[in-house]
Amino acid sequence: MRNTLRLITAGVALSCSSSALAEPKNIIYMIGDGMGPAYTTAYRYYMDNPNTKHVDPTIFDEILVGMAHTYPEDDTVVTDSAASATALSTANKSYNGAIAVDTHKAPLKTMLEIAKEKGMTTALVATSQINHATPASFAAHNESRRNYDEIADDYLDNKIAGKLPVDLLLGGGTQYFKRDDRNLVKEFQEAGYQYSDSFTTLSNMNKLPALGLFAAKGLPYAIDENPKRLEIMTKKALSLLDKSNDKGFFVMIEGSQIDWCGHANDIACAMHEMHDFAQSIKLAKAYVDQNPDTLLVITADHSTGGLTLGADGKYLWLRDVVQGVSKSAKELAKLLIKSDDLESIWVMHTKLPYNKSTAIKLKQAKAEGVKALNIVVKSLINKASYTGWTTGGHTAIDVQVFAHGNGYQDFIGSQNNTDIAEKLINYLR
Repeated sequence: MRNTLRLITAGVALSCSSSALAEPKNIIYMIGDGMGPAYTTAYRYYMDNPNTKHVDPTIFDEILVGMAHTYPEDDTVVTDSAASATALSTANKSYNGAIAVDTHKAPLKTMLEIAKEKGMTTALVATSQINHATPASFAAHNESRRNYDEIADDYLDNKIAGKLPVDLLLGGGTQYFKRDDRNLVKEFQEAGYQYSDSFTTLSNMNKLPALGLFAAKGLPYAIDENPKRLEIMTKKALSLLDKSNDKGFFVMIEGSQIDWCGHANDIACAMHEMHDFAQSIKLAKAYVDQNPDTLLVITADHSTGGLTLGADGKYLWLRDVVQGVSKSAKELAKLLIKSDDLESIWVMHTKLPYNKSTAIKLKQAKAEGVKALNIVVKSLINKASYTGWTTGGHTAIDVQVFAHGNGYQDFIGSQNNTDIAEKLINYLR
């Protein structure tokens, strides 16, 4: 009912000129990598209180406003994260693998660069390496997302009005920033950036500019190590950005590893990533509620894995099975390969029975190695929960758009992913 009233109110607002509203001073742009509609649906059931009669809404339900089309410039229909992030950052379609360049590999100006030109404070936050496809497409330009060193270099070399493009970077990627050929961390520090390489020292970060790199590549999965790492980084980012500049700020925050768990077809892993992202959204929404000059826009770049709730012809999806899993399939396989007591490891980390069939499958897979165990672990959990997957890659289905705050009504309805970027860019100009 709340969302219905919101849409009706927004429809009335859209009949008037959007320009009648003051443009937002600050923009919080959040991207759930790989987070198609099945993920937010699964998360709703995953988080539901079984003691209530109705399924409880989540933060995603509260601020849902529309859908977006994700296709790239070519005729593949299915986008990768680089092409989609380029569309979401520049309002231009491009080819799969493109980092803020067009189909001729010429640089495209990004909204972060526009914000920096305007004098705003800029920030990128991700649970992947900070030079991964999505964050890279906001502050770098490269013909290939795989050129990680060159992309990292751009965070120093791609000057905007003589200044470094990003005032705050939080994520993983130390192996790309501390290299034999170039020590970017040292260069950032020489440019006046505070540096943190551990969550234990992140709390000491008290001013901008700043750089935080917390893993060699991407951060460990939320299910395996730190279930609140994006939430922690989001809280720190908003605290540093708040009142950092009277011209406002632009920040892109990515829930990167929803996608990685989707590629792995690991449902428990995905739900833990969704929870970390949802908690980060709650922080962002609360910031908007306290700062009405701020706009929050959230979307996904694409959906990953072809996730379905219900499989094998059964009208079931057992969220309790998913909730019982406490390790990613990858890490559980590593534990199983090292142990002679498969039963105790299996029961401890899945809460599923160790019956004859399970024992045979795990023992056979163990004889073949950790990769085979990983596959069998996922298969057993997916089968027990009636979770379906159609691919280990991406799909072309539309993704959701969420918005809250000053200007949210502009994002209602069915739109291209480039439309989202175009509207945000118009606010910045």
